[in-house]
Amino acid sequence: MTAGGEIPLDKIVLPPEGERIQVIEDKLAVPDCPIIPFIEGDGIGPDITRAAQWAWNAAVTKTYGDSRKIVWLELYAGEKALQRYGEVLPQDTFRAIEHFVVAIKGPLTTPVGTGYRSLNVALRQKLDLYACVRPVAYLPGVPSPVTHPERMNIVIFRENTEDVYAGIEWPKGSEEGEKVISYLNKEFDLHIPQDSGIGIKPISQRATQRLVRKAIQYAIGQGRRSITVMHKGNIMKYTEGAFRDWAYQVARDEFPEETITEKEIQQRYGGEVPPDKVVVKDRIADSMFQQILTRTAEYDVIAAPNLNGDYLSDACAAQIGGLGMAPGANIGDFTALFEATHGTAPKYAGLDKVNPSSLILSGKMMLEYIGWREAAELIQSALVRTIQQKKVTYDLARQMQGATKLKTSEFTSAIVENM
Repeated sequence: MTAGGEIPLDKIVLPPEGERIQVIEDKLAVPDCPIIPFIEGDGIGPDITRAAQWAWNAAVTKTYGDSRKIVWLELYAGEKALQRYGEVLPQDTFRAIEHFVVAIKGPLTTPVGTGYRSLNVALRQKLDLYACVRPVAYLPGVPSPVTHPERMNIVIFRENTEDVYAGIEWPKGSEEGEKVISYLNKEFDLHIPQDSGIGIKPISQRATQRLVRKAIQYAIGQGRRSITVMHKGNIMKYTEGAFRDWAYQVARDEFPEETITEKEIQQRYGGEVPPDKVVVKDRIADSMFQQILTRTAEYDVIAAPNLNGDYLSDACAAQIGGLGMAPGANIGDFTALFEATHGTAPKYAGLDKVNPSSLILSGKMMLEYIGWREAAELIQSALVRTIQQKKVTYDLARQMQGATKLKTSEFTSAIVENM
């Protein structure tokens, strides 16, 4: 028994201080000294995690003094876990995240084509973190490839457990793949070439509706104007088309007083949106990619299947300066794993060079999630002030005239000084 409570762990020693966050009566109960697990990540992970923790700790101290403190607990995944456990994703890591409810991680390596399956996907599916939540909003001073980046202020809710990311696929020539192809060709009179790789794309009513429910609850709670369902239902009618239909059903059945459709606005309100309603609308995926560029300000909260949401979140991040400026989180009913949205960049590992803003801002999201909003706001304002002073890492410095190029640690020091 420790301050963290009873939990069976193999190679993790719990800290002697701190308490765990709990869920009581469907709400987070956050102590003044919560134990929050973290995973450093691979490649640049240790560099940016070290920097981000410095910024998070400074914001908490400057905001609350000695009355609040985060007690950090390191967990292991990826290369560091392989060295410690002989496996890349040990049970200790799953158990600890479930037990302590809120955690944060750096980027993890996922080899392309070969090797082990995505650790990020495995964490999301095993912990049932069904909503990938990615706010994409412009920070003043960040170089952008578009004329009006300030028009981008959206939150993407991407379904996190299904679609092609479910990992149900077989390679060309495998016994299983050939069996599936033969069955489909015989039973359904299809003509799938025998030399195909083949995968299955499940989209269920339950997973769709819990994601959309969370997105609508967020839109209502945050005073957002609309929620857009992004899909390719004109082609994939029984998966993505069903995603669209089930989304509207949630709005209609569970939020009839708070939501309204575009059709209802035209029929009942002459095209004028009632001020107390969240508009629920849908857009075809390819059109959405165009409109997020040409009509950016019209979009607010977006709900999408897994693959669409993955594409869209990166495309939107490009408009506000790239993935290095975009935070993210994987959230279930209550358990939440916040994360940097970019990759591991192994060629920069250990060089104290890269931009830690994505992870710092993910920590800002985490602080908001546990109700420490004052500290979260301090992080954002200090980061903006630092960028406006043109004190930035190499990725931003090369796009700015008159910028001072800083190392990761120097950039973080400047942020802390600006708190």
